[in-house]
Formats: sequence, C-alpha cells, structure tokens
Amino acid sequence: MAADKVDPIHQFHIIKLVPIEIGGYDLSFTNSALFMVATVVIAAAFLFLTTSSRSLVPGRLQSVSEMAYEFVGNMLRDAAGTQGMKFFPFVFSLFMFVLVANLLGLFPYFFTITSHIIVTFGLAIMVIGTVIVYGFMKHGLGFLKLFVPKGVPLLMMVLVVPIEVISFVSRPVSLSVRLFANMLAGHITLKVFSGFVVSLSALGALGIAGSILPLAMAVALTALELLVALLQAYVFAVLTCMYLNDALHPSH
Repeated sequence: MAADKVDPIHQFHIIKLVPIEIGGYDLSFTNSALFMVATVVIAAAFLFLTTSSRSLVPGRLQSVSEMAYEFVGNMLRDAAGTQGMKFFPFVFSLFMFVLVANLLGLFPYFFTITSHIIVTFGLAIMVIGTVIVYGFMKHGLGFLKLFVPKGVPLLMMVLVVPIEVISFVSRPVSLSVRLFANMLAGHITLKVFSGFVVSLSALGALGIAGSILPLAMAVALTALELLVALLQAYVFAVLTCMYLNDALHPSH
C-alpha cells in the first residue's frame, strides 16, 4: 500500500468492480465506468436542482447554471452563427461532461476519466462523426468544398487538397490528445510532488523541514490543475464549435 501512495501511475489503473464476461468479451463494470456514470449523474443533478425553481432573481447556484448556459451559447453563436444553435444541446452536454469529469479528478482517490486516451478519443470521434454526417446530410457532395479553399489556383489544388484532408483527419487525434495529455501530465506531476512530501516526512524532523518546498509546490500545482480543468473543458468545447461550423458552412 505504501508503494501505491507514491506511485504516480497507480491512479490511472483500471480496476474491475463488477466482473462481467459475455461471449468471451470483457464487459466488466470498472472504476472508469463508475466515474463516467457519476459524472453524468452529478452534472444532470446539478443542472436540474439549480434550475428547477427558476427564480426571477437567481441564487448563487442558479446563477452558475445560467452563466454556463450563456457561456456555451455565446461561444457557439460566435463560432458557427445562429444556425449553430441547433447543436447547443450537444455542445453543452460535452462541455459539462468534460468539466465535471476534470473537476472530479482533482479529489484525492478519485478517478480521472479524461486522463485516458480511449475516453477523450471517443468524445473526439463523436464530434468529428457529427460533423461528417451532418455535413453530408445538409450539403451532399458539396460538403467536400471544405477541402477546396476558395481563391487557390487550380495547379495548387494537387498540393492543397491533400493537406486539407490530412488536417481534417488529424482533428480527432489533436482534440483527444490535447485533453488527455494535459490531464495526465498534470496529475502525474502533482502525484510526484505529493510523493516527495510523504517520503521526506518519514525521515524525521529534518525530512519534515525539507518537505515544505514540495508541499508548497503541490498546493500550487493543485491550483494550476483547477485552472487546467476549466481551461481544457473550454478548449474542447470551442474547438467543437469551430468544427461544427465547417459542417454548416463548408465553403472557406
């Protein structure tokens, strides 16, 4: 157990809580699945409880919900115009899911689902899949204009079109890796400095004195991780809005 406390990787281990195997497939309910469910329940419960009264003069919690609503709405309108508001439930759900998941990961002994690439990649694929499906449904083959920028000479198309295609294909990778890498790196760094505090404190009075610096760093990193948790939810949502704008307006 002592080794686990200072092991920076232990916090990312997938643990089977309810082993389930069907037809040779492992469908076990894990700690990752538990915190996904917890994220959805907490986000939904918070929004429901804070907006159920719908007071004319909102309280603090209702103000937070309304601010989040307006924040995402303004972000979507700025990136994709008024037509983009049809995607508001989708973008708002993504924003709240990533935000609550990031914040839950800040609590000791909690699991950070956004620190796993499979989770963030799944969210990114859902975004890009929505862009592609809606783009072709609305514009048909005209959606392919996304890869043909206006004003580019015909001879340059041989070079520009492949670059645009590669840029589009790389979007789910960059979108998922950005969130995953920031959460993973931050939690590992925080765990390392916390481990220094535990290790030095075991050395007696001199060790306790020496642990003051890593303790201060751990506190500072906790504040930084809170900022990163908020910022990464914003970045994920704003990039989603920009990609959805391509589905609405594929012409450059």
